[in-house]
Amino acid sequence: MQRVEVGRTIPASAEMIFDVLCDPQGHVDIDSSGMLMGASGERVRGVGDRFVVHMDREALGDLPLGRYDVTVTITEFSRPWDIAWTVVGRLRPPIGHVYGYRLDPVDGGTFVTSYCDWSNMDPAWRGRLTFPIVPATALRATLGILARTVARLS
Repeated sequence: MQRVEVGRTIPASAEMIFDVLCDPQGHVDIDSSGMLMGASGERVRGVGDRFVVHMDREALGDLPLGRYDVTVTITEFSRPWDIAWTVVGRLRPPIGHVYGYRLDPVDGGTFVTSYCDWSNMDPAWRGRLTFPIVPATALRATLGILARTVARLS
């Protein structure tokens, strides 16, 4: 398996949900892993946009990386249906994994799919890193926090 995805219906419009996902601080607000400490940068508007996330890997207790920054680069952007990004941090070459969300209208709101795909992981890291870094349970919890966040904003 080189991809994990989870989904749930959120009782809100795709546009409202997408607005949270375009905001760097929105990623911090909905994170269930405990790693995202803050973000710097402008709201994303398209492919190639970037922002910085201030991380603390100690929340996972797996690698003693402490606090560090990563750069998020948007790789897919189709408002308000798809957004995906790569993460580049201290590791070289970059790992090559992608996180994203797909939003589909349904009765009662929007079905939101959250995923992590490491099928294009750089060969230098295969067998050296355990994926997914953020398990499906955390992706699912993040969707719950996203639902709560969107409800609070509406």
